[in-house]
Parts: sequence; structure tokens; C-alpha cells
Amino acid sequence: MADFDLDAHIRKVPDFPKPGILFYDITSVLMSPEAFGYCVDAMIERYRGRGIEGIAAIDARGFLFAAPLARELKLPLLLVRKKGKLPGETISREFELEYGTDVVEMHRADLATPRRLLLVDDLIATGGTLRAAADMIRESGSTVEEIFAVIGLPFLNYAGLLDGIDIHTLIEYHGE
Repeated sequence: MADFDLDAHIRKVPDFPKPGILFYDITSVLMSPEAFGYCVDAMIERYRGRGIEGIAAIDARGFLFAAPLARELKLPLLLVRKKGKLPGETISREFELEYGTDVVEMHRADLATPRRLLLVDDLIATGGTLRAAADMIRESGSTVEEIFAVIGLPFLNYAGLLDGIDIHTLIEYHGE
């Protein structure tokens, strides 16, 4: 793929959601057909022919990147949602946040057939949500072949929490 300055398309918002935090806003990538296309094309190039049997995507912006990839590769798209958003029987996993906990869920039926899955999110910060999703996937008998995110923030030490899972990002920020 041609060189593309993805960084120029990522809005940085200081002091959001609280003072001292620099927020990397992926919505500016979605506002640019060129930048969004670059991300989707990079995913297609990386994952076509890799033996992936499905794509699991994290609520909600992970859906935006995983859906066009799933369509292009003709693969099922499994949703990892916040608690209470899925009808029917679900499995769930609680995980730690900076101040408290949260829960993600998946449809039990979506995980009934073991598959080699790609796990997709827009950004990896601490890795807590992705760890919870990966644990649910593994406990159901499927495997997480790799985690993909547009943006990685390795200075928040997500690699330790996601140890044992290959991670691929299009761009990384190493803090200030």
C-alpha cells in the first residue's frame, strides 16, 4: 500500500474526558473517505487468505471497521456488546476500568461453532475490553488469531494484559 499519513487524520483532543488526558478521536478518520478507505484496505490486505473464519468486533466503533472487512472477506461478524444490548442467551465477562468495572457480552449461539477469529476495535488503550472479549471467545472453544486496532497506545501497557495474543495496529502513539 502507498504511504499514507494516517496521523494527519486523527484528531487529538487535550483534557478529554478529564484534565491531563490526550484523547485520540477516531471520528475524524470516519469523516475522511480517504482515511477510512486506507484503514479498510489495509485490513483487507493483511487478513485476506490468512485462514480467519470470523471477525469479532468491539462495541461500537470496532463495528465500523470490522463490518466492511467481514463483507469483503465473506466472513461472519460477531458482536461484542455492552451488557444488556443483546437479545437472547448471552455469555458475559466483567473487566476492570480505571474506576470500577464493566461487562461485555456476546450471543452464546454466535460462539457455538469454534472458529479462528480476528478481534477488532478502533483503539487499544489499556486492553481491558479486548482481554474480556478474548477470554469469552477462548472459553467458548474458539481462538483469537490476532487483535487489530487502528490506533494503539502502548504507553498504557496493553501488551501485558493481552500477553499471548498477536496485536496489529496501523498507528501507535507513545505518550508525551
